[in-house]
Amino acid sequence: AGVNTVRLRLWKDPEEFDSGYAGVKWFCSRLGSEGFRVMLTVHYSDTWADPGHQAMPHAWEGITRSKLLDSVYNYTKMIADEIKPDFIQIGNEINSGFMFDEGRLSTSPEGFRALIDTAVSAVRRFSPGSRIILHYAGIDWADGFFRLIAGVDYDIIGLSYYPLWHGKNVDTLSGVISALNSEFGKEVAIVETSYPFTLGWNDWTNNIIGLEDQLHPGYPATPEGQYSFIKKVFDEVRAAKGGIGVCYWGGEWVAFRGTTSANGSPYENQALFNFNFRALPVIEAFKE
Repeated sequence: AGVNTVRLRLWKDPEEFDSGYAGVKWFCSRLGSEGFRVMLTVHYSDTWADPGHQAMPHAWEGITRSKLLDSVYNYTKMIADEIKPDFIQIGNEINSGFMFDEGRLSTSPEGFRALIDTAVSAVRRFSPGSRIILHYAGIDWADGFFRLIAGVDYDIIGLSYYPLWHGKNVDTLSGVISALNSEFGKEVAIVETSYPFTLGWNDWTNNIIGLEDQLHPGYPATPEGQYSFIKKVFDEVRAAKGGIGVCYWGGEWVAFRGTTSANGSPYENQALFNFNFRALPVIEAFKE
């Protein structure tokens, strides 16, 4: 509705109220003062979480389920009460569950349910204005996942869509979103997507995408191709019943440790800025 939304990720050690958390809290406050809405993703891990990586935070390893649930509740309460994000995502790409092994869906569905219900209850109590997102990576089988977790209290279905991992079928996005909305009665957002503006590189860190066969047909790895792909994603979401928005992942993740760094950015060629840190044409898609 004409209000910008910024997505942040939080995966710091949940037992530490350190400068990392304090920085996120300050940044959220600053964004709010500038008229932005904030979507905060809580990974419930000490590092990145995705379908194949949902490691339990080190500080919570080996504790009883009762103590784990208390820890999850108090950690989520702290975030919800002190930051009060407009949108909060419980876990990240939780296709297979989260906080393994206690919350692994295939072997401990009751543990998963207890963990997610606990986190949701903390948000509902301490930040009732926050809209809760559950995030599935991909578009195939998303309906099966959300059937599996029927009864969980949440507001928005979040999906990742990257052609490299989720199929070169961007034309189907509108239909997938509409079907999910019709079946589950939830609004749907693409909460992760990106696309390269080049197959080149600006540091020595291996990029996620660097080959022609990783691209979506019809969308070359050029500034114009990046713009056209993201505009197409926007158009698909707008056309869908229940589609509410798109979040671009890694837009600011430019090379940042020098051109010879082997520990820089694997997303440098998918950022919203070129190798001279100039905004690319894709920025215009966000205005349209």
